Amino acid sequence: MQTMHRRPIPSTGELLPVIGCGTWQAFDVRDGAPLVPVLEELFAAGGSLVDSSPMYGRAEAVAGALLGRMESLDRAFVATKVWTSGRDAGIAQMERSMALLGKTDLMQVHNLLDWRTHFETLRRWKDEGRVRYLGVTHYTPTAHDALEAAMRAEAMDFVQLDYALDDRAAERRLLPLAADKGIAVIVNRPFGGGGLARRVRGRAVPDFAAELGCDTWPQLLLKFILGHPAVTCAIPATANAVHMADNARAGCGPLPDEAMRARIAASFAS
Repeated sequence: MQTMHRRPIPSTGELLPVIGCGTWQAFDVRDGAPLVPVLEELFAAGGSLVDSSPMYGRAEAVAGALLGRMESLDRAFVATKVWTSGRDAGIAQMERSMALLGKTDLMQVHNLLDWRTHFETLRRWKDEGRVRYLGVTHYTPTAHDALEAAMRAEAMDFVQLDYALDDRAAERRLLPLAADKGIAVIVNRPFGGGGLARRVRGRAVPDFAAELGCDTWPQLLLKFILGHPAVTCAIPATANAVHMADNARAGCGPLPDEAMRARIAASFAS
């Protein structure tokens, strides 16, 4: 089995596997038992990042329960978010999330909601060792100006943003800024919210995909994302173990250079 690539978190040098698992919708279920194979595939492939949010319904509780049942907290890099306004409300929500998940390596301010207030708490918690990393998130190009302002105004370890073959706005300013400021990048919509996968369904992958070790379009679409040197990890959400295994394969083997990324983009457009 090939080894999944890992990239350094700039603020510490800790290596993070390049493919993780998002939990939006996928883990918002009453019975988490069918999701055990999803996490097993993630860990078997060398992945570690499991990302959630209190915005995702039952997802935090389900992910935390599964990680505990599987005795996999030590293998997981657990990320979640705070999604409320006000200092006290933020503290209460974050403490609940941390209890549900069993641990929190990365706490992010979801969609920048009252991010300055929450960063005051998170800076203190980081100093105290309650969280290891802090960051901000958003999921749409219309928020990129606000993300850029936050990245310039505040020291942070991570930014989570949208980036896909059909959503390349982050290339203009955010990805170069993250590289310049030493901020790790998590990509939260690598399939363009699912639209990309639907557009290539039934289409054969181009012949050159074999040069990257890819035999499916999802792998190729993820390789395109990982080919950007500023990207640290992509977190496609899935409740399907077969899809998780397929996604994880994109984190192994050759990654595309700019010339190959251009070939991928041209093939998709054609």
